[in-house]
Amino acid sequence: MSGTDKDLQCRELIAKAVVGKGHKFSQQTYTITPNHTPSTILGCWLINTSFQAAKSGDAVDVIGSFDCNLWYSYANNTQTEVTKQTVNFSVTVPLSFYDTNTRGDLEVVARAVEQPKCVKAELGSGGTVQVKVESDFAVEIIGETKVCVVVCNSCDEKDFGMSTEYDETSDDEFDDFESAGLLDDLD
Repeated sequence: MSGTDKDLQCRELIAKAVVGKGHKFSQQTYTITPNHTPSTILGCWLINTSFQAAKSGDAVDVIGSFDCNLWYSYANNTQTEVTKQTVNFSVTVPLSFYDTNTRGDLEVVARAVEQPKCVKAELGSGGTVQVKVESDFAVEIIGETKVCVVVCNSCDEKDFGMSTEYDETSDDEFDDFESAGLLDDLD
């Protein structure tokens, strides 16, 4: 074994890393019951979305709520009203990968790639309104994992194929560089 090989060692490091990931686009339909029997739907929007995430087997459950504001007309389109109803939702996001060799406590992070939004609201039976909602969630699980790295005892004497000399003649090619014109090329 050469002197260089004797100096190299393998070490295990414990590091926090993303040990699981998942993504899910979902469509769900909710039933809203206004105070009056609606004649026409004039608008529907979702606000005040909040959610939490928890690992559940090979998936992450995203559980939350939003306020559904439904604007509608009633009494043969002679009056209007806005009904606000808090809607609870649950989306199960499957993990596309998960490293089972984790240790310590896991941190589950979820973010809304696309906040829940109303894509369709239509009159239902019995004075109800069917609201179709789309949402898109991405989740990550962060935990401690083991990483194996190669280390050496004395890096000062090693030649890793990297040149430490700077070639001053090479900076001539940047003398005529004009950055102001770059933005003009995007138009």
